[in-house]
Amino acid sequence: MTRMSPDECRVFLSEGCRTGKLATVRADGRPHVAPIWFVADGDELVLMTHEETVKARSLRHEPRVMLSVDDEVFPFAFVLVEGMASLERLSPAELLPWSRRIAARYVPDERIEATAERNAVEGELLVRIRISKMMGSRDVAG
Repeated sequence: MTRMSPDECRVFLSEGCRTGKLATVRADGRPHVAPIWFVADGDELVLMTHEETVKARSLRHEPRVMLSVDDEVFPFAFVLVEGMASLERLSPAELLPWSRRIAARYVPDERIEATAERNAVEGELLVRIRISKMMGSRDVAG
């Protein structure tokens, strides 16, 4: 495995429809990991979650997170991100552009609008993860 540069890590995080595995800490100290859809926005990663999810409750308690994003086919690669999460309560209309942008990464074109509207609802939060540390590696033997 060969270490990726920060620029290579950023490209990797933005390519294709790779999902992330977000690790948070619950109020009682237990770990929690959840798959997420996300997009890169400068030095931040952006996702959405409902205010009543374990993820949102955990982030309100402890905003430090770890994210793992990997390519599950040969030649394997991964990026690990450490960061601080912030939660933003926005109106459904304000969430819709973000919801569209995230949906456009993961669903077929004909389903983007329906998916975006389904997710940009009251109670949904915008989560911004400010990247503080990033490390990636890829198998160059492939």
